[in-house]
Amino acid sequence: MKSDSELQRDVLAELKWEPSVDHADIGVSVTDGVVTLSGHVKSYAEKLAAEHAASRVAGVKAIAQELKIRFASDPKTADDEIAKRILDMFRWNAVLPEERIKVKVEHGWVSLTGNVDWNYQSREASKVVSMISGVVGVSNTLQVGKGTSPAEVRKLIEDAFRRQADLDARAVTVTMDGSKVKLGGNVHGWHERQVAERAAWSAPGVTQIEDQIRIV
Repeated sequence: MKSDSELQRDVLAELKWEPSVDHADIGVSVTDGVVTLSGHVKSYAEKLAAEHAASRVAGVKAIAQELKIRFASDPKTADDEIAKRILDMFRWNAVLPEERIKVKVEHGWVSLTGNVDWNYQSREASKVVSMISGVVGVSNTLQVGKGTSPAEVRKLIEDAFRRQADLDARAVTVTMDGSKVKLGGNVHGWHERQVAERAAWSAPGVTQIEDQIRIV
C-alpha cells in the first residue's frame, strides 16, 4: 500500500503527464488516501481532466475537488498568483536582494521576512508589494543591516558627514541605541539638518532616526 507522500508524488506526476492539464497552478494534498486538488484551472474541461487524471492513479480512495476556474481575463488575485507576481517584481528590481526576502500571502495579506542591508531596501520592498493588485495589506518584518554593529554604523555615518560639502561634521553628534540613531548638535539652517538626516538614513542597519539637531 502506498503512503500518502508516495500517492501525492504519483498524482502530481500524472497531472504533469496529462496534456490537457496545466499542472503548474494545481496543488495536491493527500490524507489517508483521499486526494484534495486545490488551486485553479482555466476551464471546466480542464477541471474535469485534472479530476480524472488523479482518480486513475492506483491507491486513490477519493477525490476532494477544490479547484476553481479562472479565465485568462480574470484579475490575478489568488494568493499564489499574488506571491508569484511579487517574486517576479523583486527579481526585476535591481536594488532588492530577492534571494534574502521571503514572501507569504494569506487572503491577500502579504508578510515579508528575511533581511536586507539598507533601510531604503525595506521601504522599497513594501512599495513594490503595495502596487500589486489584490494585496490588502503588508506586514514588513525585514531585518535591516543584520550583522552590522552599532559602532560600525556610527563610524559610517560620521564618515559620511565628513564627505558632505554642505555640512559641518564637527557640529553634529551621533549616538546609537541599537539600530536607532540619535543626532544632536547645532547647525545653521534646515538644509544642513536635512543633509545630516539623509546621510544617517543611508547607513546600513538604521531603522529609526531621532533628530535633536538645533538650528542656531
